[in-house]
Amino acid sequence: MRLSQATLGQLPASVARPHYDRGALRPGIVHIGVGNFHRAHQAWYLHRLMQQGEALDWAIIGAGVRPYDAQMREKLLAQDCLTTLIELDPSGKSAEVIGPMIDYLPIEDGNGPLIDQLADPGIRIVALTVTEGGYYIDPVSQGFDAGHPDIRHDAANPDRPRTAFGAMVAALARRRAAGDGPFTGLSCDNLQENGRVLRRTVVSLARLSDPDLADWIDTHCTFPNSMVDCIVPATGTQEIALVQAFGIEDDAPVTHEDFRQWVVEDDFCAGRPDLHRVGVTFSDDVHAYETMKLRILNAGHQVIANAGEILAIGTIAECMAHP
Repeated sequence: MRLSQATLGQLPASVARPHYDRGALRPGIVHIGVGNFHRAHQAWYLHRLMQQGEALDWAIIGAGVRPYDAQMREKLLAQDCLTTLIELDPSGKSAEVIGPMIDYLPIEDGNGPLIDQLADPGIRIVALTVTEGGYYIDPVSQGFDAGHPDIRHDAANPDRPRTAFGAMVAALARRRAAGDGPFTGLSCDNLQENGRVLRRTVVSLARLSDPDLADWIDTHCTFPNSMVDCIVPATGTQEIALVQAFGIEDDAPVTHEDFRQWVVEDDFCAGRPDLHRVGVTFSDDVHAYETMKLRILNAGHQVIANAGEILAIGTIAECMAHP
């Protein structure tokens, strides 16, 4: 069955699906970088909240700033921005269709559609998964890389930026001029102190072209730190075959493990959905969770992997099951 809003009711009974009225959803979040991890993690949490009849005014609009994002946009729009998530567990597999995303903005030079959407006062959170290396960090100083060609371009052309951060700055300039107030910038990348890094990138970029705007952003916008965790493989022929085995034609399915964690500082200048109701941890000490993840979870995986390699075992799950 080709996945779409019209065919949701015809999916196999074993496949979970949205119970909420997707036609009644209103956007509150723009997410830049709609990859597999976002759909298996942040979008899934929001979907769970919507399944409870809540957060219906916090729907996601997808966005990208690179030419290759256009391919994902085409795939998702063709299936009404629905995604099939396949949970992989040693005891078996299960499938669920989620629907908190309602649109995906066109990818254009100058990022006009993205800036227009971010300037809409209904957007209260701008979230990002742009990879750890996407924050223009100088490899030597570990500070903001003001000399990067993309940054130099955005500083000279603030109304036609190349980067996601330039689009955020341009939209915030419009919002300040219109008196519409700030939004929260929420990094969901696997980067320590990601909120602090995002703040530094956005404010530093704004300062290159408009110091007063930079001060306004630094004062009024919030950039909470967050820690994310879920193993989400890339989609290939194996994943396409898996979703077809469930009776679904989905051009962009996502597989994931049966463990997720999301820890966030409760620092949202324009409000937020009640994600604590679906397992998100709000904490003033995200760094402690980051340390725990690195020293216990990641280090534990590494130790087990070393033994598994000697025994020619292919995955951590198989290592855990090995006598």
